[in-house]
Amino acid sequence: MQARSSHFLTVLALAAALAMCAGQYAIWLYAPEEVTMGVVQKIFYVHLPLAWWAFAAFFGVFVTSVLALWKGTDTWDCWAGVLAELGVLFSGLALITGSLWGRAAWNTWWTWDPRLSTTLIMWFVYAGYLVLRAADVGGAKGARVRAVLGIVAFLDVPLVFLSARLWRSIHPAVFASKGGGLAPEMWTTVWINIIAWGILGTALAVARYRNERLHSQVQGVLATMHDHFAERG
Repeated sequence: MQARSSHFLTVLALAAALAMCAGQYAIWLYAPEEVTMGVVQKIFYVHLPLAWWAFAAFFGVFVTSVLALWKGTDTWDCWAGVLAELGVLFSGLALITGSLWGRAAWNTWWTWDPRLSTTLIMWFVYAGYLVLRAADVGGAKGARVRAVLGIVAFLDVPLVFLSARLWRSIHPAVFASKGGGLAPEMWTTVWINIIAWGILGTALAVARYRNERLHSQVQGVLATMHDHFAERG
């Protein structure tokens, strides 16, 4: 079983590497240069997939937290933690790439735009969730406490998605017009990179989950050995 898991992870990592190479080729050699912003616009092909997969990861935290409460097993609790880590990583990178883009588009690294502000709040909410997980809040009932936190934390995610539509925002809306104002080659590049970052995110999540399960097994063995020697002593 362990060998099969390692083989699957190797294949997934190889697929992620190939997909990311294809994504970079599409960004720099296939997609045309945008007329207004020029080469700076190409950061969009990284920024958008990171943001979308961050949303997907946080939705995964919500689903696995519900399952953790319902089933009461460590598996779903572990997956919730893994997906929260992935979401915080991807949303943090989305904020950074968005800031780089904003410097070129708006001549400022940061503005308290509704989309940016709610995204930053979302990042802090899930970063706090990870801190509370690491602190093992709740003791014996920690898994249930973490599950509730994972469910409540998701309340900010739809707000981030709808913020540019609910309030006046300078953040560009990709679907504001038919085709989002992008040339067909640009849309192809967008989807290639969405797939590439999705495969990479899946590979990272599977590897992290595998490491967490191995860590739990090692901790279980060490605890058993400690109890054994304590009885003998």
